This record gives sequence, structure tokens and C-alpha cells, in this order.
Amino acid sequence: MKISTFAATVCALAPALAAASLLLAAAGVRAAPLTFDEAVELAVRTAPSLQARRMDVAAAGSAAIAAGRLPDPKLRLGLDNFPVSGPPAGTFGGDSMTMASVGLTQAVPNGARRRAERERARADTAAARSGRAIETLHVRLDTALAWVDLYYAERRLAALGEVAKAIAPLRASAPAGLAAGTLRPAQALTPRQLFAALDDQRDDLVAAVATARAQLVRWTGDPQAEVAGAPPSMRIDAARLRADLDRNPTLLAYGPKQRQADADLDAARAARRPDWSFDLAYQHRGAMWGDMVSLGASVSLPLFARTRQDPIIAARAETAASVRVEREAARRALEAQFDADLADHVMHHDLMLRARSTLVPLARERANLETSSYGAGTASLSDVLQAFLALAQAQVEAIDREADAARDAVRINFTYGADPP
Repeated sequence: MKISTFAATVCALAPALAAASLLLAAAGVRAAPLTFDEAVELAVRTAPSLQARRMDVAAAGSAAIAAGRLPDPKLRLGLDNFPVSGPPAGTFGGDSMTMASVGLTQAVPNGARRRAERERARADTAAARSGRAIETLHVRLDTALAWVDLYYAERRLAALGEVAKAIAPLRASAPAGLAAGTLRPAQALTPRQLFAALDDQRDDLVAAVATARAQLVRWTGDPQAEVAGAPPSMRIDAARLRADLDRNPTLLAYGPKQRQADADLDAARAARRPDWSFDLAYQHRGAMWGDMVSLGASVSLPLFARTRQDPIIAARAETAASVRVEREAARRALEAQFDADLADHVMHHDLMLRARSTLVPLARERANLETSSYGAGTASLSDVLQAFLALAQAQVEAIDREADAARDAVRINFTYGADPP
């Protein structure tokens, strides 16, 4: 009895235990730090804006199914020639012309109009796919930049923390120096001011870390977003990227736009062709009269094209031509921005190398020399602290320059590279 009760309890709790396991597993996944590639992949998979663009593609594909089809037929029910005066007034079979009728009417737009509708629907679907590609580019780029920003913000904070740890023992030296008579009272205030400046800089970097993490959370959806692994490569293949410019999603988007404009132009031209409509009716008369069937056709007469269809055709032609001009303007702007971004990257890369090879080593050497002089009694505590503060600023500045170069490389490779998936 106890075994069966235990088994029943386990069976009853099984769904809850399974749900708890899934939640713990999901929490573990969310808590795992993200490498650069993992963050970008997660954003592409879960970004709401990309989900919306996928829905746009599905909606355009569904709408294309109905494009170019014949309109629905119309059902007509009527009572014709019913007498309201004279001897047969109010009777159905008293006059041979009185009849109840039922009929169908089918409109048949001309073939050119229907072809233009189908082409416009296909162009709308292509435009939706193009919009998805552009949004994918933006999501990938913004996620990549957010990851890089968080990575280097944490490095700046860590570098400042190392300097603060190195000079922490000197905090107690100022009161001791004042008591020993080696410092004037005013000189004892300088270290406190320098430590306060260091704390201010640390607060700024803490805020920068929080801001960068908030952006990474926005794009990945991970509420505990952390970075892991190495930053992306700064290598840029300028020749390959320049060759890929014509395949950039922002330029490829003009292809569907041109097709849309051309389809609208074809539809405007099709309005100069006649459309048809066909009617079929069955008419029932009184018992002494026979029933009848009627067939009919009607056709539109575009007789005043100069003031009706032609102006619309001219407007659609101008719109189609403007798309071609806009694409050329966008191509030139893209090439100019590409060259400008390359120039910025070269400049930031040189600044980064200069900071690594010159500025940081000089600041470190100065801090070491001032420390030695302080030990020898030839330098004050303020001199040492100022040297270490300058070292901290040089290290943070070096990381800033590296971050600028890394951001340039990410922006260039993601913006001007091959189409995003």
C-alpha cells in the first residue's frame, strides 16, 4: 500500500518536476556567458524585429496567391416586368414579360492587368525579403557592437582596478608623512583629491559597463548577459568588401523597389486595354409562358485616355525612373561611407598601436621612477599618486583606442560584407 501511494505521488509530481528541470536548465543557459558569435546568433534567432520581418514575408507570400485572379462572380436575383397597373396588375402570370430571374456576372480584367498584379505581388514578396535582410544586418551589427562595448568596458574597469589596487597601500602614507613632518598640511590633501578623482573615473566606468550590458540584453534577450572569449578579429579585407558593395542589402533592396514601380507602370498601361464582363441569367415566367435564358457581355471603352489613363501612365513612368536614380545615389553614398569608415579605422588603428608602444610604457616607466624616487626621499607622495593616476588614464585610453578600432572593424565587416543570412 505504501509503495503504491509513493508511486502515485511521484506520478502526480512528475509534471511539476519536469517543469522545474526545464526552468533550471533554461536559467543555466541564460546565465552562461556569450561569446561574440554566440551573441550574434542568439540575437538573430530571437530578435522581435526580425520575427516581425519574417511575418511580413509570410504575409506577402500569402497575398501573392490571390494576385491576378479573376474577381468573385456576382449573383443576381430579380423580379422583372412585374405589372402594377392594368388588368394583370399584381399577378405573376398575367403578362408574358413578367419573370423571376437568377443570374451570374463574371468580370474579366484584361490579361495585361492581371499579369501586372501578379508581378506586383512577386515584387512585394521580394521587398519583404529585402526588408528582412536589412533588419538582419542591423540586428547583427547592433548586437556585435553591444558585445564589443561590454567587453572593452569591463576591460577598462579591470585596468583601473589594478592601478587602484597597486596604490592602495599609499592611502595610509599621507597621515604618516604629516605626522612625521615630511609633508605640509596642505600637501596631505592632494592624495585625497587624487583618490577622489580615481573613484570618479571608476564610477564612470561602472556606468559604462551597465549601459553596454543593457544594450546586449536588449538584442540577445538574455537578462544576465555576460561576455566570454576573445574579441572579434580586426582584420579587414578592403578589396573583397569593395567588390561586395553591389551585393549590400541596402542596394539590393532597390531591385524589388524597381520591380514594384515597373509593375505599377504596367498596370497603368493595362488600363488602356478594355476589360470584359459576362452575364448568364435564367428567367422563369408564368405557367402559360416558357422560361428563358439570357447571355450577355460588356466591355469597357477607354476612349478618353488623354485625360484619364495617360497622366497616370506618365506618373508611374516618372516613379520608375526615380527609383533607378535613387539607387545610383545610394550606391555613391555607400561607397563614400565605406571609404570614410576605412580611413577612420586606419586612424584608430594607428592610435591604438601608439598607445600600446609609447604612451602606456612611458606612463608605467614614470610611475616606477616616481615610486623609486619616493622610496629614496626625493619625490613626494603626490608625485607618486599623480604618476599612477596618469598610468591609469593611459591604460584606459589605450583600451579606448583598441575599442574604437574593434568597433570600426565590426562595423565595416558587418555593414559592407556579404548579405546576412
